[in-house]
Amino acid sequence: TLKLTALLLLSMMLSACSFLEEVNTSLDYANTATEHINNLTAFAEEAPQLVENALNNPEILQELENKVLTLKQDVEEFIALQDIPTIAEEIHQELVVQNEQLLQEIHKLLENGHLALDKLESSQLFTTIGEVTNLLNSIENLTQ
Repeated sequence: TLKLTALLLLSMMLSACSFLEEVNTSLDYANTATEHINNLTAFAEEAPQLVENALNNPEILQELENKVLTLKQDVEEFIALQDIPTIAEEIHQELVVQNEQLLQEIHKLLENGHLALDKLESSQLFTTIGEVTNLLNSIENLTQ
């Protein structure tokens, strides 16, 4: 019976460790996804003013182009995330779909690797970012 008790205790400890690992993984994912969405939101908030200023200033245009290229890289990295916790798989899939749409919009804005400013003003980029941002509540619910 001592062996059985020890085995039962060990089994319970392993289950607790597995549960804690899943919780930690979920928190890590939620933090990563939230940071990604916050970066998208920050871009969407500052880009309209940069677009307006870039019309007459090549330095601002270069800054905006760099921000779009960084955004593209961030989106690609988010899409490529691996080891998604089970609890977050559904929301992650929604985020991937939205981010793939966002990536398509970004590709439409780039001509030979450079930002086509006239296309940015009429693009769906900001609408798509808004749709991604709407998923933030679902991500925050993962940690509760």
